[in-house]
Amino acid sequence: MFGNLFEEEEEEGFASTSSRGRVAKGGEEPPPPRGRSNLCGIKNQGGTCYLNSLLQTLLFTPEFREELFNLGPEELGCLEDKDKPGAKVRVIPLELQRLFSSLLLVDQQCASTANLTDSFGWNSSEGTNQHDVQELNRILFSALEHSLVGTTGSTFIHRLYHGTIVNSIVCKECGNVSQRQEDFLDLTVCVCGVSSLEDALWNMFVEEELFEGNNLYRCAQCDRLVTAAKSAKLRKLPPFMTMSLLRFSFDFAKCERYKETGRYSFPFTINLQPFCEQTDGEDSDYSYELFSVIIHKGGCYGGHYHVYIRDIDQLGHWEPPEEDCKPKTQKKVKEEVKKEVCEPKLQEDDPLSVLTAIIAQEPSTSVLLDQLGQKLMDKIGSSWSKKFRKHYGPIGKFLQSHNDVFMLVSNGTRVALKANPPSPVTESPSPAEQTTNSDPSTPSDPGADEQQSKPEQEQGSHWFDLNDSTVTSIRESDIEKQFQGKESAYMLFYRKTQLHRPSEALNNPQYKVPLHLIQMAQEENIKMQQMREEFEATNNTVELRLHLAPSYRLENGALQPISREQNGSTTLSFDRRKTVGDLRLAIYQMQELWEGDMALTVAKSLPAGLHLYNTVTDDSVSLYSAGIHTNSDLFVWNGREVCGATILTGAEWEPVLLTVVRPFLGEDELPEVEDAVECKEGRGGFENGGPGLKREARGFAGAVTLGEVKVALGEPKESLLCQEHKGGKRGEHGAGEGGGASGWRLFPPDDMQRTLKELSLKDGDALLVLEPQSFDSSMFTLNGDVVTVTTPSDCRWLQVELQPQGGGGGGEGEKEEERRKIKVPATGNMLLGEVKLKAIEELQLQEQPPGAQYCLRQVDCTGKLLPPVCEELSVRDAGVRLMTTLTLCPGSAPKASQLFLHFSVGIAPSAGMEMDIIVENTCTVKECLKSMLDAVGLDGTCWHLRRLDWCEEVGEPLMDEDASLSELKISNGDSLVVTEGQLPPKGFLKISVWLYLHPSNNSMETDFNHTDNGHTEEQMLEAVTAGETESHPPPLCASNMAELRSVGQVEISDEATLEDLKTQVLTLPALQDVCVPTTAFMRLWQLEERRLARILRGQQLTLRKMKLTSGTDLCVQQLLKEEDLGPKEVLLNIKMAVPGERCYYPPEELVWDASRDSSPRSLRTCLAAHYSLSPDSLLLAKHQPDKHTWEEISNWSQQVSKKKKKKKAESLLGAPFHLKDGDTVGIKVLNLLIDNNRDFVTVEDEQGQQRLREQAEQRRKGGQAANSDGVGPQKKTGLTKSRKPEVALSINVGVFR
Repeated sequence: MFGNLFEEEEEEGFASTSSRGRVAKGGEEPPPPRGRSNLCGIKNQGGTCYLNSLLQTLLFTPEFREELFNLGPEELGCLEDKDKPGAKVRVIPLELQRLFSSLLLVDQQCASTANLTDSFGWNSSEGTNQHDVQELNRILFSALEHSLVGTTGSTFIHRLYHGTIVNSIVCKECGNVSQRQEDFLDLTVCVCGVSSLEDALWNMFVEEELFEGNNLYRCAQCDRLVTAAKSAKLRKLPPFMTMSLLRFSFDFAKCERYKETGRYSFPFTINLQPFCEQTDGEDSDYSYELFSVIIHKGGCYGGHYHVYIRDIDQLGHWEPPEEDCKPKTQKKVKEEVKKEVCEPKLQEDDPLSVLTAIIAQEPSTSVLLDQLGQKLMDKIGSSWSKKFRKHYGPIGKFLQSHNDVFMLVSNGTRVALKANPPSPVTESPSPAEQTTNSDPSTPSDPGADEQQSKPEQEQGSHWFDLNDSTVTSIRESDIEKQFQGKESAYMLFYRKTQLHRPSEALNNPQYKVPLHLIQMAQEENIKMQQMREEFEATNNTVELRLHLAPSYRLENGALQPISREQNGSTTLSFDRRKTVGDLRLAIYQMQELWEGDMALTVAKSLPAGLHLYNTVTDDSVSLYSAGIHTNSDLFVWNGREVCGATILTGAEWEPVLLTVVRPFLGEDELPEVEDAVECKEGRGGFENGGPGLKREARGFAGAVTLGEVKVALGEPKESLLCQEHKGGKRGEHGAGEGGGASGWRLFPPDDMQRTLKELSLKDGDALLVLEPQSFDSSMFTLNGDVVTVTTPSDCRWLQVELQPQGGGGGGEGEKEEERRKIKVPATGNMLLGEVKLKAIEELQLQEQPPGAQYCLRQVDCTGKLLPPVCEELSVRDAGVRLMTTLTLCPGSAPKASQLFLHFSVGIAPSAGMEMDIIVENTCTVKECLKSMLDAVGLDGTCWHLRRLDWCEEVGEPLMDEDASLSELKISNGDSLVVTEGQLPPKGFLKISVWLYLHPSNNSMETDFNHTDNGHTEEQMLEAVTAGETESHPPPLCASNMAELRSVGQVEISDEATLEDLKTQVLTLPALQDVCVPTTAFMRLWQLEERRLARILRGQQLTLRKMKLTSGTDLCVQQLLKEEDLGPKEVLLNIKMAVPGERCYYPPEELVWDASRDSSPRSLRTCLAAHYSLSPDSLLLAKHQPDKHTWEEISNWSQQVSKKKKKKKAESLLGAPFHLKDGDTVGIKVLNLLIDNNRDFVTVEDEQGQQRLREQAEQRRKGGQAANSDGVGPQKKTGLTKSRKPEVALSINVGVFR
C-alpha cells in the first residue's frame, strides 16, 4: 500500500543493532539471553518492523498459535525435503512454526525472521522496504490459506477471523428490503472527523443513509425511483475482531498524503451488540477485550512500527516501569505525598544534603552520572558550576571525596547512597549489559529481586511493549498515550471475552508445542549456553605483563632489564573478575622466594625504558574496577626502591629519551660503546677517522632541569647545550659545495632552570653538547644564538676501488694484490664519467686491451655490488654520497634512458649465477623477454617474466606484456626471472600501493634514495637525521590531503588474508630496504580520492570480506611498535589547545577502544587518562575539515525517549559524529583562571570558512545565470526530496491443490 516509503527511525534501528557488549576475542559474540521480561523480541532486517509487530501479535494470540502447532509433519512435510523434486513441502507454515517455537522456548534476546522471509520469496532488498501492516495482514492470511489447502488447518484462518456484514436498503414506500452480504477479516474504520472508535462504529452500523431529493433509489418492487434508507449491520462476529484505523488520508487540495494525528480513543472492552443484526443473545456473545495495539510512529512518508500486547497466557515476567513512565496525575500525587511525609527541609547551600536528597527520592535509589547535574538544576534552580564548583570543585571529585556516603554502581555509570543501595529490580541493565558489560565483582541478590517484585506483580495478564528486539513492561494506562500524536495506534486487535484459557496453558510456553520443536529449541539452548560460557571465559581473561623488580635496574632515568637476553617480563593470564588481592596471591605463589612487602604498580614501556605510574592498593576491588585491562604492564616490587635506587613514579617523572650529539674528531676519541648506550657517527660516513659528530641515546626524567642534564652528562660548567633548529631548512645556512650543514639553537642561560617538559623536549629530540673551544674549528659557526655545523671541505672526495678481472670472488693471491684503492677529488656537481676517467688515469688502466670497458658501481652494507651508476649524471643527481667508496668493474654503464637488470632462467638467481642486461626503460615486457632469451640462446613463446619477492624467491608475474618497464615501476638493479610456461590466468586484484610522506619524518624516504633521482648531500643528512631523532610516526589525518609517493602495485587473490597482502607489499622493490620485523609493524590505509579513509584491520580476514576491489589504492605507514586494532578500536588524531591562544599543540595519535562503550564519556575518560587530567575539566570537539568548523562533543545526549523521559547514551560511532579512523578531536582544558574560551575555531578555520562562502557565492551567481537561460517554471524542482518508487507487497506460495 505504501511501498517502501516508510523508513526506520535511527533511534529504533540503532537500539536493535548496536552492540553494548565487548567484542569477542576468539569468535563471534553469542546472542544475549532474554531480558527481565522473559520474552523474546524479533530482529529488524532493516525495514521489517511492520512484519515484527504483526508476528508478535499472532504469537500472543493463543488460539492462532495452537491451531498452527496442531499441524504435523505428515501434513506439512519437512523443511529438509523442500529442495527435492516433486516434494510437497508447505514452507511458510513450517517456518512460522519454527519461528514461534524459537520465540517461545529459545533463550535469546531476539530471533531472526530471515528464514521466514526467504520462504515468502523475498530478496535482500525486501528486508529494507517497509510496507503497510494492514496490507501485510491480509496478504499473510491469504498466503497461509493457500499454503494449507488440503490440510486440517485449511479453514482455521476463516474460523478465527472471518466475519460478515449485511448491507440493507429499505424502500420507504413499499417496505421492500434489498440485502447484500460482505465478508471481512478486518474492519477498516474512519478516523477523520470522529473522536473515538465507538463513534466510527456508530456511523458505520447505526446511522442510516437516506436516498432523497435528487438522490433517489430505484426499488425493484415499485419499479420506480423512491425514497429509501441504507444501513449496514454485523451479521456474524468472529472470535477475533481486527480494527484498522484509517490514519493516512489524501488532501486533494494540496495533492499530497497526510497523517491524522488528532485524538482518537478506543475502549479496552467493547460491546458490539448495538452494531449487530441479531441482538437477542447474551451480552457475553458481543463483548470483546483489547489485547494488541500496533502503533505507528512518524508521518506518512516515514516511520516505525511497534506493538503493545497483553500477555494472555502470562508467559512473561512483568515489572512496574520506572516512575517517569507513570501518568502525570499519579506521578504528581505521589510526589506531593512524598514531599509532605518523607522529605525534610532541604538545605540548598549544603551540596551533600542536596545530592543525598536527589538520590534518595529516585525510585531506583540511584542516578545516572550524566543526569545528576540536570536533576540538581531542576531541584535548586542552579547548576553545580555556578553554585558549588568554586568551593567544592568538580562534582565528580566531590562524589569521590565523600565515598563514605556515595558509591558508584553499574560499571561506574550510576551513583547511589551507601546507606540505601539500589535494588536490582528498578536498576537493572539490559540483557546485553548483564552478560557483557557488567562488573563481575558486583554481587547480586536474586532473593531481594523476588521480594521487591512480588508486591508489584499483580495477578492476571499484563501489557508489554515489543519494539523489534527490545521488550519492556508497560502499564495499561500507557495505551491511552497512543490516542493521538505522531506516535499513535494504527491497528487494534480484540478477542471475545468468552475465550478462556485453560489453567495448564498459564506460565507454560511449551503448551501445545510439538515435541520435535521442543527438542530443537532445547538443543539450541544448550548450544548457545556453551557459546556464552566460552565467550565469557575468553572475554574475561586478560593478558598481563609482570615485570619483576630483581630483573631491573635504574639507568638513564628509567628501568632497564639487567640482562639483554631476558626482557624481565613474565606473561600471566588472569580472570579480570577476580580481585587485586587474588592477583597478589597468585604472584606470591609464582614467586616462592619473594620476601617482604609486594606492591603492584601500573607501568608503561617508553622509548627510554619502563616507567611506573600509580600503585594499586585496594585489594578488594576487581581488576576490571581497578582499570587493569589486557596487555597492562604491572611492576612487582617493594614499593620503595629497586636495586638500592629510589624510584620516582607518576606522569610528571616520565623519562625522555634524548639523542646527545658531541663533536668527534677522530678514531682515537671514540669511546667504547656500553651495553645500554648506542653510539652512532654522524651521517657524513667518516671513514679513515675523519671528523664529524657522534650520537648517543640517553634517558632523563621529564621533571629534571636542563642544568641537571648537563651535570648528568659530566660536562663542564662552561659547556653549551644546543637544540636542533627547526625554524627553516637546514641547508639554508650555507655550506661548501659537496658538504653538509645543519642548524642548532643555543639554549639561553634561563633555560638551564627549566625542566625538559617545560621546554617541550620529547623522545628522539637531539641535544648538541659543545665546549667553547669548539668554535675554533671550521666545523662549527656561531651566528647569534644559532650554531651551524658544516661538513669540512677537505672531506670532498670519493674512493674508487678496482675490482680485479673475474669479479673478485677468487683466492687471496695475486688477485688481492690487484685490489687497489685511490681517492679522487670530487664535488656534488662533478659528472660520474669524469670520476671514472680520473680513476682510470690514476690506476694506469689505459694500457689495458683495447675495447675494455669499465663502469662504477656502489656496494651495499653486505658487500654486494649495486647496479652501475649512470655516468651522464652528476654525483649529487645520482644519489652518490661523498666520502664513500665506488668499485671500478669491467662492463658497460647504462645511459640515463636505460635500465640495468639482473635476470636468471627458471629459478631464483644464486650468488654468481645471475646474468646482467641493459635495456631501454621504454621497451615493453615482451621486448625485454626476447632480449633475455636471445642473450642465453633460448627460443620459443612459452616463457614469461616474473619479479623476485623480498625473500629473493620467484614472485608475481608481469601480466601486461605490452606495458613498458617504466610503467611497471621496474628500476635499476631489479632482478627478473625468465619462467617457463604461459602467463597465469587473470582475475587477481591489482592494488596500487603508496607510501605516506611527512615533512617531519622522512626516515622511510631515505631508504629509496639509491633508486630514485638523487638528493644533495645536504638533503641526505637532513632526511637521515630526522629519521634518527623522530621516535614516533607522524599522526595521519584523514581530513588532510596526504603527501603520497607511489611504490608500485601488487597482484593478489581476493581470497588472500590481510597478512598475506602486507607480506606481498613488502616484496615491492621500493620497500625492500624498509626494516619491518613482522607485518604487525606496518599499517595499511585505504585511500579514497587521495584521502586516508580507513585502516585495514583483522590479520586473518580475506580481502573479499574487506570489500577490496581491483584498482583500490592503499597507503603504507611504517610503525615503531606492533599494532593489531580491534573492530571497534578507533585511531584518532588528538590536538590539545594552547591555553589562551587560538592554536593547538602538535597532534598525537590515540587508539580509543569503543567496543565496550562508545559514548562521549568513554572518550573523555580515555583522553583524561592519556593526559593525566580530570574528565570533568575537558571540552571535546570533532573537526569538520570540509566545513572548517568544530562540532562540540557534549556529555549530554539529545535523544529523548517519549516513554521513559530519560536521555539515552549517545554513541560517537553513529550520528551525528560518526567518528572514524584519522578523525581529528580537539581538546580544551576548562580553566576559568587561564582560559574560559570554549570556541575551538582557529584563524586558519576562519580563513577556510571565508573561502567556502566566496565559492558558494560564485556558484549561486553561476546558477542564477544558468537558470535565466532555461525555459518554463522550474522553481521547486531541486527542493523536492527524491523518494524511492513504491513497491508492491507480495508473498509467493507454492501450488498444493
